[in-house]
Amino acid sequence: MNTPKFFVIDFDSTFTKVEAFDVLAEISLNDHPERVTRKEMVIEITNLGMNGNISFRESLERRLALLEPHRRHLPLLIEKLRAVVSDSFRRNRDFFQTHRDNIYIISNGFREFIEPVVEEYGVLPANILANEFRFDATGKIAGFDETNPLSANNGKVEVLKRLSLPGDVYVIGDGYTDYEIKHSGLANKFYAFTENVEREAVVEKADHIAPSLDEFLYLNKLNTAISYPKNRIQVLLLENVHPIAVEMMKAEGFNVETYAAALTEDELCERIRHVSVLGIRSKTQVTARVLEHANRLMAIGAFCIGTNQIDIPTATRKGVAVFNAPFSNTRSVVELAIAQMIMLMRGMVDKSNKMHQGVWDKSARGSFEVRGKKLGIIGYGNIGTQLSVLAESLGMKVLYYDTEEKLSLGNATRCKGLRDVLQQADVISLHVDGRESNTHLIGEREFAQMRKGVIFLNLSRGHVVDIEALRKYVMNGTIAGCAVDVFPYEPVSNDEVFQSPLRGLPNTILSPHIGGSTLEAQENIGQFVPAKMMDYINSGSTSNSVNFPNLTLPTLENAHRLIHIHDNVPGILARINQVLADNGVNIVGQYLKTNEHIGYVITDVNKLYDKEIVTTLRAIEHTIKFRVLY
Repeated sequence: MNTPKFFVIDFDSTFTKVEAFDVLAEISLNDHPERVTRKEMVIEITNLGMNGNISFRESLERRLALLEPHRRHLPLLIEKLRAVVSDSFRRNRDFFQTHRDNIYIISNGFREFIEPVVEEYGVLPANILANEFRFDATGKIAGFDETNPLSANNGKVEVLKRLSLPGDVYVIGDGYTDYEIKHSGLANKFYAFTENVEREAVVEKADHIAPSLDEFLYLNKLNTAISYPKNRIQVLLLENVHPIAVEMMKAEGFNVETYAAALTEDELCERIRHVSVLGIRSKTQVTARVLEHANRLMAIGAFCIGTNQIDIPTATRKGVAVFNAPFSNTRSVVELAIAQMIMLMRGMVDKSNKMHQGVWDKSARGSFEVRGKKLGIIGYGNIGTQLSVLAESLGMKVLYYDTEEKLSLGNATRCKGLRDVLQQADVISLHVDGRESNTHLIGEREFAQMRKGVIFLNLSRGHVVDIEALRKYVMNGTIAGCAVDVFPYEPVSNDEVFQSPLRGLPNTILSPHIGGSTLEAQENIGQFVPAKMMDYINSGSTSNSVNFPNLTLPTLENAHRLIHIHDNVPGILARINQVLADNGVNIVGQYLKTNEHIGYVITDVNKLYDKEIVTTLRAIEHTIKFRVLY
């Protein structure tokens, strides 16, 4: 016969994200002249009691005296507490329903506000162990039931002794009083719950650290709302990605590590061994060698437009989904291109430099309007098309060339070849992607085809332009001005000296790869890329993936989702379905999409099935990766 298991769970900062007394302070002291001072004192007293520096009864009496609470404050307090139930508790309602007879909420707080919050999760009123208020005739909270053991030190220990639970007892909490239950011998294990707050004095005494309820349920093989605790999913974000990305992924429960700069190949090979999700910008090179060390990697997020810094074929072969932000910084790049072409057409760079040297050079010589000039756009994608629209609104005539057939916007004219653009344009702006075949797309021959006095911009990728040839044609006057934001080699960090043959050239704007580096763009990217990666981890959706077949999937409900990534060869779907049929597994829904390299099969099945089929599905020939979501 199995030994019954009992689960004793703290309320403040465990079941909810907050200390109820802190919230009560916000409510009861809202109009009090000493509200700021008193709130600070309440928090200080709470922490002193949690850390065992003062007796709990003293902590309770001092806080109530400061708060001066009333019965009318309780409905609002309950409403606020319901809104801040811990995320992992919300995810695991089934756990509370399944084990309701054996779940106890124990708290030095008060039943009057605890019971309405936890009863919504199925906790039995008889299993709520808490203090109770005493009210005077006016409804003011005048004190508490001092006969209740929970109003004194070791109260939780005393209450558990009286319960004498007949089985294994597991305590989940964040405070010293929760640890005392285990210390007294009344519990088998104490789990320090750190999803909301982490107290060093408590954590160091725990049997296990539980960053979420998911972790506790996973360790104890109990029913859980998710397949794998997200705190075990390691996320590495490099190159100062926007803080909102860090916040989003931490809020989702992932274990997030950040690093301000790019990493070298050797450094990344070492760091990536236990990483499941990698976030980078343009400097980090995710090579085949790096990917061979990344046995746990599921997704890479490029917090930029380009993905040429990632070995896409190897990532695909390894079953790693790659996401980027193809639209999020488009406007920022376009605005910089417009600004640069105007500055260069006016000769403002040289004039500004002279002013700094004390030279007053007031002259219209070599200074022109952009209105009426021909802008040649090479690469008519997201950025090229938006630049086309804005340039036309400035009165420019737009010519463009793209290797793919692209619909003209406005009055833009499509040229049949690159040469046509180069020979006609007064301003040339590059907006091509970073594929290897674009290396030195613009070199000696192309510069020789340009009109004398042309303005040249490169805000695409450094390797698409032969830098030495560009220098030559700036120096001989063919190019009257240039702006370059990207370079064949770029410093790994801000501490490295920037070296380039373009330094010191006349009427030349050099910028450190900041075309998309505006606060708005970085925030947009910081939201977009994590959202796509989290959607992939959580549901299997591959919308906007660079290398996976794009599938947008419905929300998973009352089923298990089997995700199978495989080489794109015939017969895999039939083998998957044969395994399911042989084991009597009912398919709720199924989705298949392929590209030239891989196949992606999503199968939603009923929850009841022999878990051995997972091993069989993984063993299907040509399987790259397989995982289960529920």
